[in-house]
Amino acid sequence: MNVFVLGGTGAIGRHAVRALIADGHVVTALAHSARGAAWLDQQGVKVISVSIFDRARLSEGFAGQDAVINLATALPATARFWRMTAWAENIRIRTEGSATVVDAALDAGVPRLIQESVSMIYRDRGSQWIDESWTTDEYPMARSNLAAEGSADRFNRLGGAGVVMRFGWFYGPGARHSEEFLGLARRYGVCVMMGESETYVSSLHVADGGRAVAAALRADPGIYNVVDDEPLTKREFADALAHAAARRIFIRAPGRLARLFGDGTTSLTRSLRVSNVAFKLATGWSPSYRSARDGMIAMSQSHLE
Repeated sequence: MNVFVLGGTGAIGRHAVRALIADGHVVTALAHSARGAAWLDQQGVKVISVSIFDRARLSEGFAGQDAVINLATALPATARFWRMTAWAENIRIRTEGSATVVDAALDAGVPRLIQESVSMIYRDRGSQWIDESWTTDEYPMARSNLAAEGSADRFNRLGGAGVVMRFGWFYGPGARHSEEFLGLARRYGVCVMMGESETYVSSLHVADGGRAVAAALRADPGIYNVVDDEPLTKREFADALAHAAARRIFIRAPGRLARLFGDGTTSLTRSLRVSNVAFKLATGWSPSYRSARDGMIAMSQSHLE
């Protein structure tokens, strides 16, 4: 297939580009920097430089494509998570940008669209499993993801085949927030534990996420959870981080105090035990790392190489 990728130089995007090429697809990607363009060129990707908000030029770039994959984000650094102003560019990309991508794809007659979203928009469900039928929430940080999903739904209603991927919390090489957490554990013996110890986090190694993006090209239209097989409690996740860091841990923080940071940390403090069964059945994909226990060790080893 001819595939156009937006966000192809991000943490998940780089792995997606590699997976798409490995599967034999011809990839075109958007680049905003000389460094990103150089990396894409090295992979054998055709590079286009255009704004995600420029409908006319996007439509020109989408001409002849069999699928458009929108992985574009602009996440703030962890230290700025709780500042709403830090999310402004990401919100614009997920709302206005995703809508423009859909408009351009429709203009160009692209038959298939894949839109990145997150599983953290679900309502807290304690220790119960969450599938795609569970209710989403509309806290401030979720609204832009819901807007992006709404654009994909509009693509479906107008005759296209749209797939929404609700990813878990990314970790691994290039996933900046997880790299910061690993660094804190190694240097200071501090493990970040966002929320109460027995609440759940559903995560995903970026390499598994990249392979999932390629697999989504064969999924029926709809919404899918894309997470690893074994969600961990926040305590188990912190323990996995400590084990990967090979360091005695003195502090697990902020724990339940994370709720005091307000809307900026809502996506990480709730309890989400998310199931990936529907996506596995639809595509045959399966994560290489069953849980963060194995994936964190691989991440740590990659940093030592």
